[in-house]
Amino acid sequence: MSIRKYSGSCHCKKILFKFYSKNEVSVINCNCSICAPLRYLHLIIPHNDFFLLSNKKELITYKFETKKAIHFFCKTCGVKSFYQPRSHKNSYSINYFSVQNPPKIKKEIYFDGKNYEKNLKNII
Repeated sequence: MSIRKYSGSCHCKKILFKFYSKNEVSVINCNCSICAPLRYLHLIIPHNDFFLLSNKKELITYKFETKKAIHFFCKTCGVKSFYQPRSHKNSYSINYFSVQNPPKIKKEIYFDGKNYEKNLKNII
């Protein structure tokens, strides 16, 4: 399985990023109160393989409950194309749907995020 460079963005393209990933990936489909309405499909990428190409000043952040996850939104269009999850401290979660020509999904993991603590062991 080869590794290649991928690109992603928010809707208005003020937030641009690139990352390196295998060409076949597992993604996480979460039903929590923030992921489900956003149709967020998690592609977990180590920090070292992720590169923000835009100015960080174009992002706004949102934290809730434990304040451990940092959700990044574009100031202009409001899209969350990636964030720092509390489940994967050394990785970013990229929304699979914000990637241009994304890698092929080999496995979709359902995660019951409504019961986060009870089910965390299923995704780390």
